[in-house]
Amino acid sequence: MRHRDSLKQNDNSSYSMKKPLFIATVLLTLAINLQADKPNIILVFIDDMGWGDFSCFGNQAASTTHVDGLAKEGVRFEQFYVNSPICSPSRTAISTGQYPQRWKITSYLAHRKMNTERGMAQWLDPKAPMLARSLKQAGYATGHFGKWHMGGQRDVNEAPYITEYGFDSSLTNFEGMGPKLLPLTLKPRQQKPGRIWDKAEVLGTGFRWMLRSEITSGFIDEAIPFMKRASENNQPFYVNLWPDDVHSPFWPPVEKWGNGKRELYLSVLQEMDRQLGRLFNFVREDPKLRKNTLILVCSDNGPEKGAGVAGPFKGFKTHLYEGGIRSSLVAWGPEIITKKNTVNRKSVFSAIDLVPTLLDLAGAEHPQGVRFDGESLPDVLTAASTASRKKPIFFRRPPDRDSFYGIKDLPDLAVRHGKWKLLCEYDGSHPELYDMQTDRGETINVASNHPQTVKSLTRALISWHQSMPPDNG
Repeated sequence: MRHRDSLKQNDNSSYSMKKPLFIATVLLTLAINLQADKPNIILVFIDDMGWGDFSCFGNQAASTTHVDGLAKEGVRFEQFYVNSPICSPSRTAISTGQYPQRWKITSYLAHRKMNTERGMAQWLDPKAPMLARSLKQAGYATGHFGKWHMGGQRDVNEAPYITEYGFDSSLTNFEGMGPKLLPLTLKPRQQKPGRIWDKAEVLGTGFRWMLRSEITSGFIDEAIPFMKRASENNQPFYVNLWPDDVHSPFWPPVEKWGNGKRELYLSVLQEMDRQLGRLFNFVREDPKLRKNTLILVCSDNGPEKGAGVAGPFKGFKTHLYEGGIRSSLVAWGPEIITKKNTVNRKSVFSAIDLVPTLLDLAGAEHPQGVRFDGESLPDVLTAASTASRKKPIFFRRPPDRDSFYGIKDLPDLAVRHGKWKLLCEYDGSHPELYDMQTDRGETINVASNHPQTVKSLTRALISWHQSMPPDNG
């Protein structure tokens, strides 16, 4: 009996020793499976491209074959807005889910003296509620590859490194802190490449010079191995792929050169699409990634005059008219998007809405104590709904852009709510009211016909403006 009891005791002891290991293995397997269910996210944020520049949005002068391929398997959004008509604040909004005015980034970041004169911060506060940081805390591998322009440029060389904003890895251009690709320029019949932004070598350790026409591929060369490693480790990833393209000056490959600004722009646009095709194909041709990856492609603001086109819309980059702030958004994800080759012409939403939306799609917690200006709209992004955000979208012009592209007095403020778009001065004077259902080109000011609508929207707009930190506009 004692011998049998001893055996029984030893068996229990052995089981007791194995039990924690068994439980740990089960929990690890469960954690890996849960991570595998989280969608990979790639955000392609193009620089200075017009609403009408993708051929799937009507461009007949150039072909964007690879982006069009995403659209055929995904959804195109025709009433998507960015939250500023100029670079740095637009990037701040899509990174934080908050109006960029909250962080005193209201125009492009430049030299220290110029930023101060415009009443702006020198860089985005790292305490801002970054989408990357929240996803990293939820188990994502996070990488930024491309233009940053939220701090660390010109003579501002003590800005935080990009990795201090929640990114595991980064590779940027001359407007960010950390490893970077710097542009060599080459024209037809030119024997030796030139350099621009050579002083950017002081903005963080690590830099490599390469032809400006190939830099989008340079970012992709870093992004693809990053995604491979994450996938092999069963870790979801979030990747910013933010090209310098299609911002001027225009440097297409010498064999694809053009005559004049418009032709050069179209050459750069098509070359960017070709280079992005390698990124898209990497995802589409991998069964694992194809099943569980969401790709979003849009532009940070409207086009430079004489280069890109805004389709049927009025205005350009820096304007609060539709051409400056409406962006052509393409979303792709065969197992995430519910309908293929869909055009959503109804949903009115903006870049600040993407942050809470993507967090919810990823099953990630919202940062504590943070109130997003954006609204979570996962059913809209996945084409299951054509709803719109409930609150108005507010805009304030860059402080240094009261006149631009031949317009001497641009509106200071704007709001889009429902079918209405209102623009006015800081004090509410000179209202312009447009019915976006019947006049999306903003050609007929109907303010005098709808005084109550003007009054209501103006009151809400000025209240929002006064609630934001001021700049020197």
